[in-house]
Amino acid sequence: MAEIVFDQVAKVYPGGNTAVENLSLRVADGEFMVLVGPSGCGKTTALRMIAGLEEVTDGTISIGGQVVNNVLPKDRDIAMVFQNYALYPQMSVGQNMGFALKIRNVPKAEIQRRVEEAAKILRLTEYLDRRPKALSGGQRQRVAMGRAIVREPRAFLMDEPLSNLDAQLRVEMRSEISRIQRLLGVATIYVTHDQTEAMTMGDRVAVMRGGVLQQVATPEDLYDHPVNSFVAGFIGSPPMNLLSATLVNVEGAMSVRFGDQSVAVPERYRATHRLEANVGRSVLVGVRPEDMVVATGDAPGRFTATVTLREALGSEILAHLSFGDDELIVDDTEVTTPAGHSTRVVARLAARTPVAVGERIELCLNPDNLHFFDAASGETLRVGS
Repeated sequence: MAEIVFDQVAKVYPGGNTAVENLSLRVADGEFMVLVGPSGCGKTTALRMIAGLEEVTDGTISIGGQVVNNVLPKDRDIAMVFQNYALYPQMSVGQNMGFALKIRNVPKAEIQRRVEEAAKILRLTEYLDRRPKALSGGQRQRVAMGRAIVREPRAFLMDEPLSNLDAQLRVEMRSEISRIQRLLGVATIYVTHDQTEAMTMGDRVAVMRGGVLQQVATPEDLYDHPVNSFVAGFIGSPPMNLLSATLVNVEGAMSVRFGDQSVAVPERYRATHRLEANVGRSVLVGVRPEDMVVATGDAPGRFTATVTLREALGSEILAHLSFGDDELIVDDTEVTTPAGHSTRVVARLAARTPVAVGERIELCLNPDNLHFFDAASGETLRVGS
């Protein structure tokens, strides 16, 4: 078991394409770290550099205190699990799991011991004599994991191992992989583009974009305190709504103006966010879908929107809303969007809330959970970030 450290690591391909830029990240011994981001963000390249499948252009990668930039892949003592199981069809489950040990001339008795122990952990004991074709997709993925476990490596690297499974199996295998990792206590780096996987599996999550690390934090901290509008718009399902607004201060009372509608900003945000310096400027106001609620009674700060789509999910309703044609939203890939877009946001409402497509409804923003970002840079206005 070992700690994995990226120290200002860069990967530049011939022609000048930078896949990873100045990546510094420390994965503690026994930690489950998830690298997440959209396609092309550099997460898989970072993983392949740890494994030695890609050369490091600049910086260093250390495993267990040893710099491994020039160490051959076979000598790094790590094990990888890919999205393709790559099982040998002519071999049994047990033979597949023990094959890497066999070619290393590990004694048969030791191979059998390790395979049986891994099979017990993976709940595959009754399948050791079967061929891969007789197994389900989830079972095959567990065999692929077993092949890595028997090597007793210092670290595990997993590259989107669940992407070939159907939705239900993905959910089952998420919890299974988390259980196995906790049981083994081996440093694990898990790559995915699925932020739900990232949030439910990782001890910490590293969000990447365009080869640059945006934020690394616990899932809860990422959700509650995103450092920029990209992380805010990427993490969460549905993601955070990002509304273009103007900060105004009228007779000492702060509010945000969306077109011709205004919402008061609670006084406490003056101390926690750099609002005074941004009065009169455009900002991005972030609101989680669950923090947009249907207004009742004389609730303050209400505003109106039109329901454009209603998704009834049983336990909740997702109401897609439009505020008209004069305001903007920010999507999860750009800091700004061209003028002229309709402002569309999503509200997470209680099940059987009486809303219909085309209906004009009044809502309120939860004043305890507002987020403010610089409109130009996308960086949070929260003090201390």
